[in-house]
Amino acid sequence: MKYQGSPVFTHKQEDKVGVLVTNLGTPEAPKKSELKRYLKEFLSDPRVVEIPRLLWWMILNLVILNIRPKRSAKAYATVWTERGSPLMFHTQDQTNALRDELRQQYGENIEVEFAMRYGSPSIDSVIDKMLQQGVRKLVVLPLYPQYCASTTGSTFDAVAQSFSKRRWIPELRFITHYHDNPDYIKALADKIRAHWEQHGQADKLVFSYHGIPHRYLLNGDPYHCECHKTSRLLAAELGLEEHQHFTSFQSRFGREEWLKPYTDHSLKGFPEQGVKSVQIVCPGFSADCLETIEEIAEENREYFMEAGGERYEYIAALNAEPDHIQALTKLIESQLRGWSMTSENTELRSELAKARGAEN
Repeated sequence: MKYQGSPVFTHKQEDKVGVLVTNLGTPEAPKKSELKRYLKEFLSDPRVVEIPRLLWWMILNLVILNIRPKRSAKAYATVWTERGSPLMFHTQDQTNALRDELRQQYGENIEVEFAMRYGSPSIDSVIDKMLQQGVRKLVVLPLYPQYCASTTGSTFDAVAQSFSKRRWIPELRFITHYHDNPDYIKALADKIRAHWEQHGQADKLVFSYHGIPHRYLLNGDPYHCECHKTSRLLAAELGLEEHQHFTSFQSRFGREEWLKPYTDHSLKGFPEQGVKSVQIVCPGFSADCLETIEEIAEENREYFMEAGGERYEYIAALNAEPDHIQALTKLIESQLRGWSMTSENTELRSELAKARGAEN
């Protein structure tokens, strides 16, 4: 195997620290062709769909990719903006804000970039860019507060695959979760409090998380437990009693059982239980996207109101709000400890290298 080197490397190049922020990904446009390309990459990941590969290949290519792209394109069209996909521009905004914060403290010797697990910019292409910039120490922050093999685990796979073909491997630190991070919990709680100050409280506050198949939990995935811990800590921070909040799971796919209770089913049943007003927040989403804007803010609102509900409010994700950026900055800083952030005398290093026969 031929391992990739660093063609632009010189001994005068500054060694830098890098922070790679990652998120799930998004199609390039709300079009059937783009959705087909995106969904094929996403649903071909064995971390996402854990069934025998040959069987799944037939289901995916002969059925799903002939039906779902058109439907998904229509859904994406409802949330697309002048800036494009919400997940894309929110992640870009978060990265820009994190870069500004970190460079205020560490100077220009730190590079902060973002990549998508599926679609563009790819993890491999951004790692390549960062290595060419001189990054020799790298922190990877997947923007998934709760660990799940389908998201965080898959991101690690992509990072490892990228480095498996490279000659020069940087020091690497990988943040697997931050579901119980005090700054993250406080940022979420403050967001909810701010909503209450404007609109008052509803009968129930719903914490809705993306679902996964129930068998993943049985096979040892900690995601379910971490979601409930986030809910418990949020409820405690907000001073809520047990009957005032509710945890559920959204975005099912396929026919098998997923984590319960389901968000849509629960909302349909609340009015007959006397719950006439709800506020819903998604603590597992760092940025607003199709699943929060279209599914939660619109589709599930219809379910609740048609069932007899009277008031439904979606509380937006933290996105690039200052409290969120500060929480993520502190999380990254905890990973930077022990790493020297000072520049080396590269002129001297270059002279010494050339004296020993180096060309650059």
